[in-house]
Formats: sequence, structure tokens, C-alpha cells
Amino acid sequence: MGALLSLPNIGKIVEGQLTDVGIETVEQLKAVGAKEAWSRIKAIDDSACINRLYALEGAIQGIRWHALSEEKKAELKEFYSQSKSRRG
Repeated sequence: MGALLSLPNIGKIVEGQLTDVGIETVEQLKAVGAKEAWSRIKAIDDSACINRLYALEGAIQGIRWHALSEEKKAELKEFYSQSKSRRG
């Protein structure tokens, strides 16, 4: 396993999921973004929740997800809600 573990919020399980969906480097994660990365993970793991989406965004920003701005959290929450309604 590799460099993704060096990011905040990324443990072995999430790193493994990212690798499973074709995201193997920090650069690839930043290029696809949190929303796309989360969508790919959700396709293979239905338990992927909003906290995982926040975690991915925090990893990209280099911060713990708890420190995301309220604006960013609201944007991600809207995306998450729309994603759930499309699937349901």
C-alpha cells in the first residue's frame, strides 16, 4: 500500500477501496475529486456514507474532515442527497 495512507482521513480500508476503483495516487485522487472518488466507491460499497465523502474532500485539502468549511460541507451534503435520490 502506498502514498494515499499519508493523507488525513485515509486508512487502509478507504485506501483499498480507492485502489479498487482505479485511484492509486494522491495526484489521481486530486484529479478526480472527492465527489467522483466517492461515487466510484459507492458503486462497490453501498455503505459509503456522507462521512466518507467528507473524508475524501478533507484528504484532498490536506485537513481532517471535521475542519472542512461549512460551505464545503453544505455543497457535499447537497451532492450526497442528490446521489441518494437518484439511486432510490
